[in-house]
Amino acid sequence: MTINFDQFRCTGGDFSLSDMPTEYDGGMKNDDLKDACREVWQEVDEWHERLYAEGKQSLLIVFQAMDAAGKDSSIGKLTSALSAHGCYVKAFKKPSKVELSHDFLWRVHQAAPRAGDIALFNRSHYEDVLVVKVHGWADEAIIDRRYNHINNFEGLLADRGTRVIKFMLNISKDYQLNRFKNRLENPEKHWKFNPGDLYEREHWSQYMSAFEAAIQRCASPEAPWYVVPAENRKFRDLMVASVIRDTLRDMNPEYPAPEFDPTKYTVDSIS
Repeated sequence: MTINFDQFRCTGGDFSLSDMPTEYDGGMKNDDLKDACREVWQEVDEWHERLYAEGKQSLLIVFQAMDAAGKDSSIGKLTSALSAHGCYVKAFKKPSKVELSHDFLWRVHQAAPRAGDIALFNRSHYEDVLVVKVHGWADEAIIDRRYNHINNFEGLLADRGTRVIKFMLNISKDYQLNRFKNRLENPEKHWKFNPGDLYEREHWSQYMSAFEAAIQRCASPEAPWYVVPAENRKFRDLMVASVIRDTLRDMNPEYPAPEFDPTKYTVDSIS
């Protein structure tokens, strides 16, 4: 069965999160989703090797979501499937004093992938138009300018040969609550429970509005947003893997030509 993932792709314009599902299986059973994902990851790994060997292009993968939506587990699946060569994760937490003394994109630009690399962002520059917007830590005029700065930043990356994919892991408020309860019920998950997350839940509608604005204002053909139905983890993993696979296919990295004459060497001639 072929799933059209473009139905979850946003490249700007009118958009409403309320029109997007949070739970979806594409008409496939969990075992089939898992098997399909395994095949796609094998392709992703092959394309990643070509990207690294070519050393000309790069890929930036951004994950944004409400707490407990599955950013960590999604990134974990990625890192377990990809080679450690040319792949790294950058988590953006509360900015330090040094970072706050610079423009909001300063710390992000330093983490952008080099040619040949894949960078995975756990949260990103979008925090400065999400949590900052929701809590009113910057006025609307500043937030409005930040959308433009983000678009220019991602356009700069594209000009350098970096593709940008942005995933918003979409869950419901009820699903998040169940995840929080599971963390409290399991002592091994207590470390993941943050009482502050309950405070953030009180701003759920404001966060949804902030996500909608960010997706509307900062989606483009070169740096699209994908709103992933994230409550079915098997479907989530397949969708993320498939979008990455299709992006790498489109980038079409090629193995470099050898810097020696292969005809001068044979298996038997070397020792």
